[in-house]
Amino acid sequence: MCGITERVERMERTKAAEKGAGTGGQHARPGGAVNRAMTTFSPADQEKQRGVRQMKLTATGLLVFVALVYVLAKWAQNSGAGPWAGYVAAAAEAGMVGALADWFAVTALFRHPLGIPIPHTAIIPTKKDQLGVSLGEFVGENFLSEDVVRQRLHAVGIGSRLGAWLAVPEHADRVTAELSTALRGALTVLRDSDVQAVVGEAITRRANAQEIGPGIGKMLEKVVADGGHKRVVDLVVNRAHDWLVLHRDEVMDAVEGGAPGWTPKFVDRKVGERVYRELLRFTTEMRDMPGHPARGALDRFLTDFASDLQSDTDTRARIERLKGEVLGRGEVQDLIASAWTAVRSMIVAAAEDERSELRLRVRASLLSLGSRMAAERKVQDKVDKWVEDAAVYVVTTYRKEITSLITDTVASWDAEHTTKKIEANIGRDLQFIRINGTVVGSLAGLLIYTVSRALGA
Repeated sequence: MCGITERVERMERTKAAEKGAGTGGQHARPGGAVNRAMTTFSPADQEKQRGVRQMKLTATGLLVFVALVYVLAKWAQNSGAGPWAGYVAAAAEAGMVGALADWFAVTALFRHPLGIPIPHTAIIPTKKDQLGVSLGEFVGENFLSEDVVRQRLHAVGIGSRLGAWLAVPEHADRVTAELSTALRGALTVLRDSDVQAVVGEAITRRANAQEIGPGIGKMLEKVVADGGHKRVVDLVVNRAHDWLVLHRDEVMDAVEGGAPGWTPKFVDRKVGERVYRELLRFTTEMRDMPGHPARGALDRFLTDFASDLQSDTDTRARIERLKGEVLGRGEVQDLIASAWTAVRSMIVAAAEDERSELRLRVRASLLSLGSRMAAERKVQDKVDKWVEDAAVYVVTTYRKEITSLITDTVASWDAEHTTKKIEANIGRDLQFIRINGTVVGSLAGLLIYTVSRALGA
């Protein structure tokens, strides 16, 4: 029998290889592991099959035994052995009928009895696909209905259980580590060029879609009203004064270089010195005089500019054109794209470091969430409802796909191997039906014969 099984397995593997070659070497489908399990016999299956053969021999031996008893009882009855022979013959005869009837019923599940194509026999190989459809419908109606899903999940109490589990520091550490691993994996899988393109396009689209002039105007108006710009003016004036002190010769050379060629050198020199002194005096006065007229003029300019940014159409249009030109420059796009690299490196480093602020905050948040979920009924109900709604959405939206997975998987099984596989797993128990049929038939036959004899007397 083992040799036959091995030959069948080799033939099936050959057919599968030819089928794979005929389909262009496609990758195995998700159900490939299940198909292989239904077309191969594992050592455990072979052991079960040996147990089935032993039980078949036992049931058949019992049939042969009652048949032998029947023959001997009839011989004894005909030889005048006494009334007991009739009782034994009746019991043995009914036992044979029961054994044969149950043999037919059990055999009809898996194959045609004696190879005769009797209607409604070989049920499993011939009705395999229908059984798969029925099984899928049964699962869909009894396991994937909204009421069943909600009742089962509500009875579990996911919110309180999950909260109690998360409130344990070791569990929070484990979840934090798993989240960090998943985050690092996701960032590793993502290609920088793709993410940079998406980030750059998103920022550019968002910037182009929203006018920035009014927002800048309001911000500038508030800065001027609060005097926040004065620190910038102080910084610029101080830097300008210091620069003039350190670069006197450069300023004078620049002024002399711009003078006409026909002017005398000493005149150019005098002019350069005068210009330098005036610039130095101007920056010194602006630095030392908070009420300098230039500062007031700058305040008025910034105030007017802030107002124009909010209300003047031409100013706002010029700002928008300037924004478009700036965003369109390659340097700006490269800067936007490079921001992703910096962010990714920062996140990966934080995810890898067990003492990083990111992981510590995630751990603290998980512990806090777990404590609240374990103690607060309102939070538990909210989590339970989320889980129930999500599960109901999945089973109601994808019920057909889930049940079709069962139907398609059963349909893809080889009928012969499926039959052998099922018989190997449940055939031993089915042989007890034959044994029970023999015993019960014998008892029923004995009872019927006894009643008949009593009524006849």
